[in-house]
Amino acid sequence: MSDGTPADLFFDAAVGLLRRVRDEEAGAIAAAGTLLADTVTAGGRLFAFGAGHSSLAAQDVVYRAGGLALMNLLTVPGVVGVDVTPATLGSALERVDGLASAVLDTSPLRAGDALVIISLSGRNALPVEMATGARALGVKVIGVTSVAYATETKSRHTSGTFLKDHCDVVLDSKIAVGDAELTLDTIPAPFAPASTVVTTALLQAVMATTAATLADRGVEPPLLRSGNVDGGHEWNGRVMNEYADRIFYRL
Repeated sequence: MSDGTPADLFFDAAVGLLRRVRDEEAGAIAAAGTLLADTVTAGGRLFAFGAGHSSLAAQDVVYRAGGLALMNLLTVPGVVGVDVTPATLGSALERVDGLASAVLDTSPLRAGDALVIISLSGRNALPVEMATGARALGVKVIGVTSVAYATETKSRHTSGTFLKDHCDVVLDSKIAVGDAELTLDTIPAPFAPASTVVTTALLQAVMATTAATLADRGVEPPLLRSGNVDGGHEWNGRVMNEYADRIFYRL
């Protein structure tokens, strides 16, 4: 590790990755934003899914001030975050064949919807089958993953394929295999993961593109405002009532 505090070096690494995705994924970000805007204008619904820490980026775009009200979280019990006990169960469930089919069969997803699937490695059965199953239903799929895993690791799915192989649009987070940006002679393992920072930024860039694309078409983007500003709750109530049939996180 070169000169600088670990904090400085991590920030430098994170900023470098953000610059890479900004420059190298601009076309994919535009395509993803257009796909979501097309879905909204056609009356479709929007969903996001991620397992383990990948779920953090999915949750970040759902019911979020400044975000699209139509983003819904597609949940799989036991894999959303690390709140399940033991936490290792979530990792095991990602490898279970058939789990994605069971979730899709009981979800509100239907033809004409769009699903964002976030999986850093994209190698486990759950994200691969979630993508193939959703597309079989007529759902458009945006995959957010590190493409490096497809060349440096082996798929854990029986097909030998990765998430990136089953998407309409792929966003490459550029995260190195292992998701650890720093090394130090006195520490035996690499450390300081940046996937959450980069993946969250990628998705917020897509959300911004979606909102601007809708506005360019003369459609008011269904955005939420902070409930901590005057008038925020009233604004959100209006948006949620207008799009009540496309929002699933509100009873």
